[in-house]
Amino acid sequence: MTEADARAGGQAGGQAFGTQGIKPMARPSLITRLFMGIVAWAERLNLKYSAVGNPWVYDNAVFPWAAEIEREWMLIRKELEQVLQRREDLPSFHDISTDVATISQDRGWKTFLLCAYGLTSERNIAQCPETWRIVQKIPGLKTAMFSIFEPGKHLPAHRGPYNGVLRLHLGLIVPEPREKVAIRVERQVCHWEEGKVLIFDDAYEHEAWNKSDHVRVVLFVDFVKPLRFPAKFVNWLLLNMAVFTPFIREGADNHQKWEARFYAEAEALRNQGRGG
Repeated sequence: MTEADARAGGQAGGQAFGTQGIKPMARPSLITRLFMGIVAWAERLNLKYSAVGNPWVYDNAVFPWAAEIEREWMLIRKELEQVLQRREDLPSFHDISTDVATISQDRGWKTFLLCAYGLTSERNIAQCPETWRIVQKIPGLKTAMFSIFEPGKHLPAHRGPYNGVLRLHLGLIVPEPREKVAIRVERQVCHWEEGKVLIFDDAYEHEAWNKSDHVRVVLFVDFVKPLRFPAKFVNWLLLNMAVFTPFIREGADNHQKWEARFYAEAEALRNQGRGG
């Protein structure tokens, strides 16, 4: 499929506000239902007032800063390699964000979080200072983490919770053969490449898989979608309110508990080394 086909398909087909076969990532409380109703209205505004169109997958030329991220990718890869020394101790994605259990409940999708919607992990950032410096170049940064797919992992078709952000993947470890490691966004199948940025709208249906025998890792980033008024203002309000929602608060609590265990174990190992 050509880029033109992808753009035409994304713009003409619109976004489905839900994924067949996957229950919504939502809670039944009144406040949450009200918030999600506002989100649905805002999503329609975001489609109408997008400053960059609504394709499934973007041409990186739309975002000139993407080239700057690619130029420094090896610094990120170097810090990732240190993180992966404790790969078995990293949390499964659904252990942090419990809503992800609708699409993943095994140990095949792990994460190492730097920031998410106003919340930051200072201890993780201290492990990856160059990565943190580099992601600051991304306008409207909302989320940054390492996303780790174990061999054989398949994330089923789903859509992201909100189209006011776009998703960036920077390939860091991409095993061969490339045909076995891919992501599908609507009808476009993309293959990650080490050192290359892939930008897509995760509000479209997508799925991803690693059918190889080796781990796949990308830098996973959400950033604010460029919009025109009035969608830009509404989007700003919603994204700044997100930190107060149960989705984000629960995730923050889960991450803090994991972080405390992770670094306590690291300290214990260091103390054993000194004692030996």
